[in-house]
Amino acid sequence: MLTGGLSRLLRIEDPAVKGFALGLAGHAIGTAQALKLDGTAGAFAALAMGLNGIVTAVAVPLILALLY
Repeated sequence: MLTGGLSRLLRIEDPAVKGFALGLAGHAIGTAQALKLDGTAGAFAALAMGLNGIVTAVAVPLILALLY
């Protein structure tokens, strides 16, 4: 699994940071993987996934309005 090796390489030990990164980058699959690691990591992964969806839903129409 790339997640474990990359977090060891970057010396990331905090489960909240690992979970947030997994949820932000991996969406549902990353959140599921974070839940396997730790409950805290899973909670932060779900938070990141939700925040990413909200920001995308708000930012994309604004950016498109500015472009066109």
